[in-house]
Amino acid sequence: MTDPRQRNRRAADDRHGDQRQRIAAESARLISELGLRDYHQAKLRAAQRLGIQDERHLPRNSEIETALREYQRLFGGEERLAYLARLRETAVEALRFFHAFEPRLVGAVLDGTADLHSAVSLHLHSDDRDSLPQFLSEHGIPYDQIERQLRWSTRETERLDAYRFSADDVPVDLTLLPRDALRQAPLDRIDGKPMRRANLAAAQLLFQESVDPAHSIR
Repeated sequence: MTDPRQRNRRAADDRHGDQRQRIAAESARLISELGLRDYHQAKLRAAQRLGIQDERHLPRNSEIETALREYQRLFGGEERLAYLARLRETAVEALRFFHAFEPRLVGAVLDGTADLHSAVSLHLHSDDRDSLPQFLSEHGIPYDQIERQLRWSTRETERLDAYRFSADDVPVDLTLLPRDALRQAPLDRIDGKPMRRANLAAAQLLFQESVDPAHSIR
């Protein structure tokens, strides 16, 4: 005979899992439809919309990413895939343009979760903080400058200069890192592991994959 306490625990675990899935699914919808990029903000807003107040039920970032991929598979359609190809084409052009900064493609355009709200995100490398704004100005590129915080470990964070501009109506986001970062990538906000990065050659293969899936490298 099953212990009633075990039945109650299983029932509670089932409710917990169901609420996590509901929050993850709603977070994915908010990210796709509203362009939210902060996963923590997305899941807090999703929980509020669903009337779930216990933060113990919040899903992990990896669960939200899984839900986001599923949402995009079901609802993204050809429009999103076409825009992803355009973003990857712009990424290839930007990697060529900023070659002196040893650029790397990062983020949603690289991992394939980019949507109509996404920007091409590049990490550029130089020990001279003035080199990138000077380069942009010399080429007549208007930009907005912001600060971005990246993590190098669970205890170490750093505020870095970042720049945003538009290339043929495609938003491009640049973060300037020291050259030492070529050896050690910052930590990914989703899984806490070193960020996945792509150089020009890898980005070219990704673009080819987008326009012709028969050339997939995965």
